[in-house]
Amino acid sequence: MIDHFLTILPNLALVQDAVAATTKDVDDAVAAINGDLGMLWMLLSGILVFFMQAGFTLVETGMTRSKNAANIAMKNLLDICVGSLTYWLVGYSLMYGDTSNGWFFWSGLMQGEGADLFFQTMFAATAATIVSGAIAGRTKYSTYAIFSIVMTALIYPIAGGWQWQGSGWLTELGFIDFAGSSIVHSVGGWAALVAAFMVGPRIGKFIDGKVFPIPGHNQVLATLGVFILWLGWFGFNGGSQLAWGGADAIGASNVVLITNLAAAAGGLGALITTWVWYGKPNLPQTLNGALAGLVSITAGCGNMTAVGAAVAGLIGGVIVVFSIEFIEKKLKIDDAIGAASVHGVAGAWGTLVIGLWGVNGDTGIGLFNGGGFSQLGTQAIGVLAYAVWSIVLSYIILKVLKSTMGLRVTEEEETVGLDLSEHGEIAYPGKRDRG
Repeated sequence: MIDHFLTILPNLALVQDAVAATTKDVDDAVAAINGDLGMLWMLLSGILVFFMQAGFTLVETGMTRSKNAANIAMKNLLDICVGSLTYWLVGYSLMYGDTSNGWFFWSGLMQGEGADLFFQTMFAATAATIVSGAIAGRTKYSTYAIFSIVMTALIYPIAGGWQWQGSGWLTELGFIDFAGSSIVHSVGGWAALVAAFMVGPRIGKFIDGKVFPIPGHNQVLATLGVFILWLGWFGFNGGSQLAWGGADAIGASNVVLITNLAAAAGGLGALITTWVWYGKPNLPQTLNGALAGLVSITAGCGNMTAVGAAVAGLIGGVIVVFSIEFIEKKLKIDDAIGAASVHGVAGAWGTLVIGLWGVNGDTGIGLFNGGGFSQLGTQAIGVLAYAVWSIVLSYIILKVLKSTMGLRVTEEEETVGLDLSEHGEIAYPGKRDRG
């Protein structure tokens, strides 16, 4: 018996080796499949974010005059064309390149590849597009084109690296901005506010200190645009789970759920606020409330409970109504679609709220759930940094453009409409809006 056992012992060892090798092969195969599925999710998410350009086009067009619809469509088309090329050429390297100080990054021209580069490019285009709607109806197309190039090539990527590169100075501080409430939306929102201020108001917006509404020509288009943006945001936030949190299907699904809750709450927050304030529920403000809810959860979609996300979105929807009124009636700045409020102000709120009731797994990191002031202070530093960077850089670039090319069209061209004066065509043949 012993002799027999000694005879088969080497064979058992061979079987164990074979089983171990097979197990390793299976593990490697599973890891490869997970990696491929993760890249597929990032690619699909990038496609959803790409589709957000259609949403922005419809929102901006519907909320402004029909005589400028083709101009807005041209600006949004420009943003995706310019953003795709400039971000590939220099933007990605400025955002994810090597660094020795955590402030500036570079690894050479034409960096990045595949789904990652595509996904990140869509974020850059979004940051530029935010500015478009705020200055609709009176801005030179050539001037806007140059500003779009600078935004996607320099302003957005350099600041984005502070957190998302992984070795940036805000990363080292512990700053959290999961999908870009500040990095994308506030940077674009504050640039929009500066641009609206420097370009000046549309003709007829402010007369003798009084504010006169200039209603959009098609609220149904604007509503459809918001639904498209809402859909695209599932890729915007959900895709970021892979980009920053690893290939985690459960994590991505939770991010999408939390994003939806915040958007719904934001829309209701604005609806209720306008119903109480104006006496009737207001559609444009409610649409902006849903977008504000989305912006409000973009930074914390990976660090927020479902309840926390709903409350954050609800408050964001309320804040955006007051912010739009304040910027228009107190600051006398004509932001044609409320972009600075939706993206800048709500983006700041969405970044700060992580320091109020954010979580890290099951651990509270916010002031109101046991985390103390530390995370709130860090979030405030990030909010301030992105605001100062965007405001200062945008002002410098726009000041140079104003002194050289000029920012706005002539009074006659504005009255006729930018479709005809800037492009020689109109969006709706047979209809002339000369208001």
